Amino acid sequence: MKKNLIGYILLACLLCTGCRPKSTASSTTSSVETDSCSTTHIAPVYAQGFQVTYAPGYRLVDVHDPQKEESESYHFALVERGTKPEGIPAGYEVIETPVRSTICMTSLQLSNFAKLDALDVVSGITSTRHLFNKQMKQQLKEGKTVKIGIEGNFDNEVIMSMNPDVIFISPFKRGGYDALREIGIPLVPHLGYKEMTPLGQAEWIKFIGLFIGKEAEANQKFAGIENRYNELKQRVAGVAKRPVVFSGEIRGGNWYAVGGKSFLAQLFRDAGADYFLKDDPRSGGVTLDFETVYSQAESADYWRIVNSYDGVFSYEVLKQQDPRYADFRAFREQGVLYCNMREKPFYESMPTQPEVVLEDLIKAFHPELVPDYTPSYYQLLK
Repeated sequence: MKKNLIGYILLACLLCTGCRPKSTASSTTSSVETDSCSTTHIAPVYAQGFQVTYAPGYRLVDVHDPQKEESESYHFALVERGTKPEGIPAGYEVIETPVRSTICMTSLQLSNFAKLDALDVVSGITSTRHLFNKQMKQQLKEGKTVKIGIEGNFDNEVIMSMNPDVIFISPFKRGGYDALREIGIPLVPHLGYKEMTPLGQAEWIKFIGLFIGKEAEANQKFAGIENRYNELKQRVAGVAKRPVVFSGEIRGGNWYAVGGKSFLAQLFRDAGADYFLKDDPRSGGVTLDFETVYSQAESADYWRIVNSYDGVFSYEVLKQQDPRYADFRAFREQGVLYCNMREKPFYESMPTQPEVVLEDLIKAFHPELVPDYTPSYYQLLK
């Protein structure tokens, strides 16, 4: 009898040991935890715009602007489809998961679904401009996915006929969501575009994973992104020379750039370069005049440009747009780093490939560190 009792105790100890959370990533990755006796947990590390709290029968998801701590917040309780758990706090909108049908408002959101091989869940999108994904094009052709109009001018009748489970929105953009709220479909803010770091933006793949029942896949995908990104970042950490880079073009008399606390500035830092506005405290857009940009970027080593040009973009084309461009050192010494959105799926897949973008930049700034690499998005203009 005593032997049997001891045996039961030992068995119980072994079972408890087997139920401890297991890391599915390397020691450098702290963002992936899996409870082998229950479900995979989502625990954002880099993303500042959402938090997840687990409770018996439901998950609480809190969303806010990652650039503003005091911004309006949004609260959702995710429950398993067909269940009605008790104890959900007041103020949380209940959403049954996994979500079966949804609408995406931005390319960034769409990139999350593509990365998770879940485009079949996307029943509506706002625009097909710069759409490269073959599966999404086929779904549009077959009517499995439809266009719902653009922000500020949605076709509510089309949306109601689709009857999606949720609509992912960008509440701080052009809007038009007041009319959508009247339909009664849950509107879920996806604020990945407001994150101030590349890994923070990419980590919103976990946010989508929560809603579509792909938490494990999201954790696994992000772990790969994170490990490769940090590996590349470490590779350039000790570079002796950090080139200076500026960004943007003049449009309508104004030069549109971003501040020194922005996503782009962080990306340049991680690639071993200094952004020309690195000391600017802003995280969002910055409007400057040409003279201000020239005074700070005339001697910069590189000039990053992303646009949509119909044809072969060149230094001559750039000079024709504004003769003053030729006065920049980056123009004179052919240091323009260019991406044409007509040819590259920049906004469609770049958000979930920060490690690829980082290696593109390292190839330009420090080519000796990645000698055999072929860029995917950015290339030095010829």
